[in-house]
Amino acid sequence: MNASAITGLRARRVWDSRGNPTVEVEVKTASGVSGRAIAPAGASRGTREALDLRDGGTGLQGMDVRRAVANVNDHIAPLLKDMDANDQAAVDAALIALDGTPLKSKLGGNAMVATSLAVLHAAAAAKAVPLWRHVADLTDETPTLPLPEIQIFGGGAHAGRRVDVQDFMVMVPGAASFDEVLEVTSEIYRAAGSLMKAKGHSVGVADEGGWWPVFDSNEQALETLVRAIEAAGETPGERVVISLDIAASEFGSKGRYRLALEERELDRDQIIDLLGRWIKDYPIASIEDPLAEDDIEGMTAFTREFGGKVQIIGDDYLVTNADLVAAAEKAGACNAVLIKVNQAGTVSESLACLAAAKAHNYRTIVSARSGETEDVSICHLAVGLNAGQLKVGSFTRSERMAKWNECLRIGDELGGAAFVAGKPLANTWWARQSEGYSK
Repeated sequence: MNASAITGLRARRVWDSRGNPTVEVEVKTASGVSGRAIAPAGASRGTREALDLRDGGTGLQGMDVRRAVANVNDHIAPLLKDMDANDQAAVDAALIALDGTPLKSKLGGNAMVATSLAVLHAAAAAKAVPLWRHVADLTDETPTLPLPEIQIFGGGAHAGRRVDVQDFMVMVPGAASFDEVLEVTSEIYRAAGSLMKAKGHSVGVADEGGWWPVFDSNEQALETLVRAIEAAGETPGERVVISLDIAASEFGSKGRYRLALEERELDRDQIIDLLGRWIKDYPIASIEDPLAEDDIEGMTAFTREFGGKVQIIGDDYLVTNADLVAAAEKAGACNAVLIKVNQAGTVSESLACLAAAKAHNYRTIVSARSGETEDVSICHLAVGLNAGQLKVGSFTRSERMAKWNECLRIGDELGGAAFVAGKPLANTWWARQSEGYSK
């Protein structure tokens, strides 16, 4: 029997960073090695992404996953027995066919993504190579360490909607190493906490570990982030730049956008003007989902006006879907895509989306979810796929730091030359340095 043939597969219920149940799958191969992976879960979700299967009812607030676990043990396990773990495409095709629904609602996106990732791990173990190397072999990519995108203030669905914007983040494309990125970010994170304390605010953390936002407006969070960068000894817009996840689908629909914190409603043109002013006034290099997922006209207009100045990421707008990336490129919407494996439902669909992005000259960012675990699969995916960027949340909470620390370990294996530094943002913030900022 082939050493990478699947001989056993088992699912169990485990728990994520929000204390919700999730699915873990372990796959064993004929060689005696195994692979294991855990499904993450998002709070801010696109309507076209794979659906987690939850039990409903009153127990555990309806969030239990016993049906999804049973689907793996009773239906997926016999289907995949004796299949070759090294043939990821065939495994994922079998999962998709067994489910038979557009959004993985029969088996559950959580059951499918945990299985798909566990098979990927098992195949790497059967070959006795690191997961990032196995991923690179599958895609013929050159492995590189990604540029981190790290949350300082949480917001939106990750912080009780205390502010409307979901993520206020920093990137350090001017750093010479991955370790330098983390050191600089640590200083900024702590400076931000000190600024909050100096204002007399109690300092708590949001879902992804960023500081809990206590602001009177969304822009006040931006202003505070700039001051935190300065307090850390950095000049905003030089080594360090700002990245925002607007997550506009959470507060916008049909071309109207309700900013609850500021008690005002904006139309499509007004929110584009607001974000455009922020781009002018602050060292912003990247904006995710600036318009809602149903606002194609708005997203294309925003990209047309600002696509040459900032990275414009489609998350809810593209939901890790290769066809949607192709359609967006044709329409002139976005210039980058967030890659979330559980959003697609399988590894193969995620790889297809990344390939489509590269074919259409979109930048790529591998991303975690707000409900995370100790699973570090996405680090290896970001490296092996040469994705260029990685977003996993903040600089605290162990489910986040597990991933940053795993990247440091991978970096030791790859060597320092593998760090991509500012390349993913070339022709955006680098090209704007001579413009200056009004704040």
